[in-house]
Amino acid sequence: MSVKMAGRDRDVARIAERQMRNWELARGQRVAAAEVRGAKVAEFITISREVGAGGSEVAAAVGTRLGWPVFDKEILHFMAGDDAIRERIYRSMDERDLSWCEEALRSLTEPEFVRNDYFHRLCETVLTLARQGSAVFLGRGADLILPREIGVRVRIVAPMAKRMERVMKREALSAEAARAMIERSESERAAFLMNHFDVDMGGALRHDVVLSLDRMSVEQGVELVLSARKLLNPAVR
Repeated sequence: MSVKMAGRDRDVARIAERQMRNWELARGQRVAAAEVRGAKVAEFITISREVGAGGSEVAAAVGTRLGWPVFDKEILHFMAGDDAIRERIYRSMDERDLSWCEEALRSLTEPEFVRNDYFHRLCETVLTLARQGSAVFLGRGADLILPREIGVRVRIVAPMAKRMERVMKREALSAEAARAMIERSESERAAFLMNHFDVDMGGALRHDVVLSLDRMSVEQGVELVLSARKLLNPAVR
């Protein structure tokens, strides 16, 4: 493993640990888990995005505004492979929680889906996190893993030119290299969703809201996500 990759892994581990502490704090502040006893999972927001569209920035800002942890693709991938972190999550669950998660997992691992250990651990991690506390989930098909009748599902898009500009700045790449990176990443995401969920990555009907960050800023996108949350959940103030 290169020094750069090892450093990136350490960064992801630190971020995952910080988000786990945020999740544990939020869960501990809820009175006897009353919020989830009447529902399958706690309130959540999932954000799917085109590469370079600004979805990561929107997710981070939404998490900050709500005081919720943000679990993105890299964090979920790390957590799905880390037995110690998953054990921390499971220790917070009672028999009722575990029974529900087992039933939900069975529905996600039917023969028509590609079944493997990673996919099983990923689904298990997302379900158990959502069962115990509110969170923002970024990518990894979280909207397809979690119960359809709960939560807010958002898709973030933007014109290719703006996406390339953002990736060029973030990764210090040429225009050609940025476009190639976007196309490669989009292809990998599409293959993941098709192989595991048999769905198209851009299917608009998966989402409650589709936001284009063409004429609006990240901050304006955040306001629309929070407004959609209130509209879809009248109990939210």
